[in-house]
This record gives sequence, structure tokens and C-alpha cells, in this order.
Amino acid sequence: MSNSTGPFLRQLFRGRNSAEKQFLAGTISPLVLYMAFWTVFPLLWGIALAFFDYSPRQTGGFLGFGEGNEFVGLRNFQNMLNFSSDAPLEVQQFHIGIRVTLLFAALIVPLNLLITLPLAFLIESINEKVKGIFRTIFFLPVLAPSVGVAIMWGWIFHPQRGLLNAILGEVTGKLVGIAWLRDSSLTVWGIPVALFAILIAYLWQDMGYNLVIFIAALQGIPQSIKDAARIDGANWPQLFARIVVPLLMPTILLAAVLTMISAFQVFDIVQVMTEGGPDDQTQVLLLNIYSYAFRYQKMGWAAAVSIVMFLLVFSISLVQTRLLRTEWEY
Repeated sequence: MSNSTGPFLRQLFRGRNSAEKQFLAGTISPLVLYMAFWTVFPLLWGIALAFFDYSPRQTGGFLGFGEGNEFVGLRNFQNMLNFSSDAPLEVQQFHIGIRVTLLFAALIVPLNLLITLPLAFLIESINEKVKGIFRTIFFLPVLAPSVGVAIMWGWIFHPQRGLLNAILGEVTGKLVGIAWLRDSSLTVWGIPVALFAILIAYLWQDMGYNLVIFIAALQGIPQSIKDAARIDGANWPQLFARIVVPLLMPTILLAAVLTMISAFQVFDIVQVMTEGGPDDQTQVLLLNIYSYAFRYQKMGWAAAVSIVMFLLVFSISLVQTRLLRTEWEY
């Protein structure tokens, strides 16, 4: 029981008679059992798996641990530090997954914020009658299933029937058959084009979340502050850069952390569009975890990678919080 939950429950039961306590216990107990079974137990199970060479194909002792699923201690984590060229394949793919995921997050977070914050400011500046229409249009992709989004963008980038190649063919007057998602030699500034394609699809679907957050935050800025800035001669760019952005720093922090966490969890769009290819150029960490857990049945290794991924996300979130934190409110 956490430090915050204990006092809350004591306060909840304090001063109650026996019948009320029984009613509260009967009401709360199913929720506690549900959370324990579907949250706490899987979490502890996943942590335990990381210290075993666990596979469903192998027999074990107590709860499947031991015997064939031998205890390996910290060996899975030690193997992750092997950067030699003859490291096991799962270690090499883990390193690839770390690099690709960090690169993807490093691209998606600033791009998302640079698009959604000015866009939210523009939407809030237009006529009230059409404001709701624009909000709906930009939020609609969020409601679309990720698999459907991946299929749609996969068709756009298709080498033979793709919309992008068709447009290029009309412009150039030549037959264009560029394999945007399958040609590993295609790069822009050293970044694979396939990763850019996934980034575009992901950004198109995901930016509606931050847009709604920023619009709500913009509505909370007192109109008197904006009016005072305009009286002092501030134009729209100056109002945005010197008034809106500083006042929205707590919201920008929230959006940056949520976007980063979401970027680390990208899976279905990658799985449908590229399956991690070409040549592991889009092999994100979550796809790596899925492959080793369910395709190769190396659940102990996959659990260890999951723990590292959690620690990585947690550490980056702390850094973001420290860099973007403000000590004041309006």
C-alpha cells in the first residue's frame, strides 16, 4: 500500500459504523482484487521473468521457473552491455532497437510540438463559428485505428500502386516505382526514408492529442494579458513567442513527456508498414520485445528488455521535467 493510499483508506473508514465499513469493504475489494490480478501480478511476473532463461517451450518447476527455465540472475542485463561484433543476435538487435527508438522519439517530440502549438494558437485566433470545425478535422485521425492508419499510409508509399509515386509520375512524366518502405539505400540526412514514412504516419494520427491539450491551455490564458501585449504594440508572432509560449511552459512539459512516452510505445504502425525493415532500419524497441517474446519464445530476454525500456523512459521523463520545469504560474 502506497503512502498516499494508506491515509486515504484510513480517512475513508474513520468514524463509520460496522455496516458502513462492511459496505465500503465489499465495494472496494473487487476493485483492489481486479487491480492486483491484472496490474500488480503481471508486473511482478514480468520482473521475475527477466532473471530467468524463460520460454514456454521449456518445462519448469514452481510456476514454470527452474529446471528447463533456469535462473540466470543478471546475465540478460550483462549481455546487453556486450558491444562486440560477435555479440549474440538478440543483443545486436537490442542495440539497434535502442538506437532506432531514440532516433524516432528525438524526431517525433520536437516535430509534434512545433506543429501542434502554433496550429492550436492559429485555431484559437480564428472566428468562433469555424473554430469547432477545425478542431474536429484535426482530431479525427486520433479516432482512427492504428492498423487502419498504417494500411492507408502503406498504400500511399506502395512502390507500384502508391499515391506518392503516382503523383511523382504525373509531375515528371515518367513511371516511378520507388520502394519507399523497402529500399534500405534511401536515406535523408543519414536517416532512413522508411523511418521518415513511419514518422509521417504516426505524426498524422497522434498530433490531435497535443492539439486538444494546447487549445485547452490557451483558453486558460487570461485575455487581459493578451490585450495588454497588443496595446504595447506586440504583433501576432511576438504575442506567440513572448507571451503564449512562456505561459504555456507547464503544458509544453506535459505534452513533451506524453509524446515521448507515446513514441517509445510505437508498435502497430511499424509492424504493419515495415515489420521492422528494411534491414532493421525501423526495428523499434517494442517490436523487438514482441518478436522475442512471442515469435522466438524468449520471454526472459524480452522481459529484461522491457525493464530497460521502462528505466529509459523514466530517465528521459525526469530529464525533460528538469529542463522544462517552471517555478511560477499565472
